[in-house]
Amino acid sequence: MSRVIGWFSCGIASAVACALTLQRYPDAIIVRIIIPGEHPDNDRFAANCASWYGTQILELQDPQKRSPWDVWQQRRYIAGPKGAPCTGELKKLVRYRFQRPDDTHIFGYTVDEVRRANRFAQTNSELRLWYPLIDAKLTKNDCRAIIQAKGIAIPVMYQLGFRNNNCIGCPMGGAGYWNLIRLHFPTTFERMVQLSRTLGVRIIKQDGKRVFLDELRPDTGRKGRPVESSRSAFCDDVWSTLVE
Repeated sequence: MSRVIGWFSCGIASAVACALTLQRYPDAIIVRIIIPGEHPDNDRFAANCASWYGTQILELQDPQKRSPWDVWQQRRYIAGPKGAPCTGELKKLVRYRFQRPDDTHIFGYTVDEVRRANRFAQTNSELRLWYPLIDAKLTKNDCRAIIQAKGIAIPVMYQLGFRNNNCIGCPMGGAGYWNLIRLHFPTTFERMVQLSRTLGVRIIKQDGKRVFLDELRPDTGRKGRPVESSRSAFCDDVWSTLVE
């Protein structure tokens, strides 16, 4: 029997996408892949969302329970043009082991991310995909408004000004991201400084060229800005079904 799987990443967009999924497919499976390195507040957010959904969130994890740091050190590779190895080994491989050929997969791409969603569909043409947020024309701001209207506090990483709820110390983050890490998580910043120096990796661009993380000026990059909770006109179409 085919399954519908809502992939819950602890991001505000994926949280609303999963709520819409359960509206259309009440028997859908909501799945979270646990990554050591996420903010611990993600467990609280996942529990709040499970209460909202009225169903459990299935948790999967790398069998060895490795962290991104374990992967970077084992591979002696942090990130490159095709992304970071932690994504492949701790997320994609876990999904590959769980998924079946006839599954329908739901991901939380918003209407702001149509290009990303299209690229994902092109590189994963074997998957059956549904993007409920794009269909509903919902933005990330809409998602935040919906979650807050449900009385659920958004994850701490958003509250600190990060645009996404990635692991703390994501190598794919830019200069502004890493300056926020330096501000809020200085131990993680210094740990990445040491690892990138050990491996000889310049993970940051500054003034158009690659530099080591400890060469990053504190004033470089876009300043952190929390996602706003304003609603677009399209949000009204789903507001009554998700909130009221």
